[in-house]
Amino acid sequence: MANVLIVDDEPSICWGIRELLVDDGHAVSVAPSAEAALAAADECRPDAVLLDVRLPGMDGLTALRLLRERIGDAPVIIMTAFGDLQTAVGSLEAGAFEYLPKPFNLDDVARIVRQALERGGRHAGEPADAIDRTAPVLLGRSPVMQQVFKQIALAARSQAPVLITGESGTGKELVAQAIHRHGPRQGGPFLPVCVPALSPQLIESELFGHVKGAFTGADAHRTGLLELAGGGTVFLDEIGDVAPPMQVKLLRAIEQQEITPVGGAQPRRTDFRVIAATNRPLGALRASGEFRADLYYRLSVFPIHLPPLRDRREDIAPLAEHFLMRADPPGARRRFSEPAMVELMRRPWTGNVRELRNVVERAAISARGEEIHFEHLPVAESLPGTGASLVDQIQRYVSDWARRELASSAGGESTGLYDRFLSMAEPALIATVMEHFGGNRAAAARELGIHRATLRERLKRAGLPAEGTETN
Repeated sequence: MANVLIVDDEPSICWGIRELLVDDGHAVSVAPSAEAALAAADECRPDAVLLDVRLPGMDGLTALRLLRERIGDAPVIIMTAFGDLQTAVGSLEAGAFEYLPKPFNLDDVARIVRQALERGGRHAGEPADAIDRTAPVLLGRSPVMQQVFKQIALAARSQAPVLITGESGTGKELVAQAIHRHGPRQGGPFLPVCVPALSPQLIESELFGHVKGAFTGADAHRTGLLELAGGGTVFLDEIGDVAPPMQVKLLRAIEQQEITPVGGAQPRRTDFRVIAATNRPLGALRASGEFRADLYYRLSVFPIHLPPLRDRREDIAPLAEHFLMRADPPGARRRFSEPAMVELMRRPWTGNVRELRNVVERAAISARGEEIHFEHLPVAESLPGTGASLVDQIQRYVSDWARRELASSAGGESTGLYDRFLSMAEPALIATVMEHFGGNRAAAARELGIHRATLRERLKRAGLPAEGTETN
């Protein structure tokens, strides 16, 4: 049996965890604030603490440092529904055993408490030194992003290779930067390398360098990118595009921490951490033989997957507001109107966060007032192969058109929106059907479900040729 202290101002959460741990045979105390938790720790040192971050009065991370003076190395499990990357990193730096985003499964709580009590002490050693926190921001309040923040914090504390996967535009390079910035190599260089941008003929020279005279045009010694990243981190973006012959040399460089310049005879020691990223299915490429299995396993020691924006819609609003703040001059406090935000929330975002940033920046340029309205947003783009059916795309375009028409006529008299829509859409439909039936009005009328005389009248109204065959 162990003494467990729960620190949370939500009674329902405290009750659920308390019942769970009591059933497991533990003695459980509850504190609704950090101040009450410190007093409880003074009276009876707990064997483990579950600590919420957002508390009335003192916050959880501040309390964690003070709790350490009272509970020593007893494990502390951080809980939060409002975490971000800084919270996840700060928790582990302060010696938290685990970072548990809300909402959570009680079975996970029981498992983590059991592991904490079995291992005791801190999960990952002493807190890291103070770090520079002035870097591009990763935002997200969705549960999936909370898990990503936790994985970044864990990866930052090691020097193992990391493989970041996810669709284009999800922010894979930002994740790599965060791992480097919060890790032990933060004082060294962070060197991003876009693999597809390297010339296929010169990729070996770019990565490993070359000696003078190694090939035509090699007039001087050149240091390769992997050697330049010594003491720091090299970020290999789109690693799935590396050709098989280069995969062998890259694997050796990562495993042996040495490189041999093109034309050189002796390998040179270097010291770099590798973080790789791809939007391609490396597992499938490995199975088909296009990507070496040994390199795949070496790179994916610690995998992190970034979900597409459509799977974390809770993050769209805070991301849009962040991009608007960055697009506006200092001191500006513009906002999105409700229809504009509704539109942002409903779009498919096939280009993910990169597309959202583009849309917000364009809207910020178009808008002149203090509010971003629906009509300021660029027309939604639909890309083939994104999962949206043709009917969905048509409906989306019609909806976009209607919203813009309504916005342009707001406050005026009725403008015959339905007739305007028919005059826009009907000619294309009729012309396509007529073309399909070789100008046969009878066949076209049957397909359209209208009388031949009606078809003739609508052809004239649309300015389309009314002549054609009348064959039944």
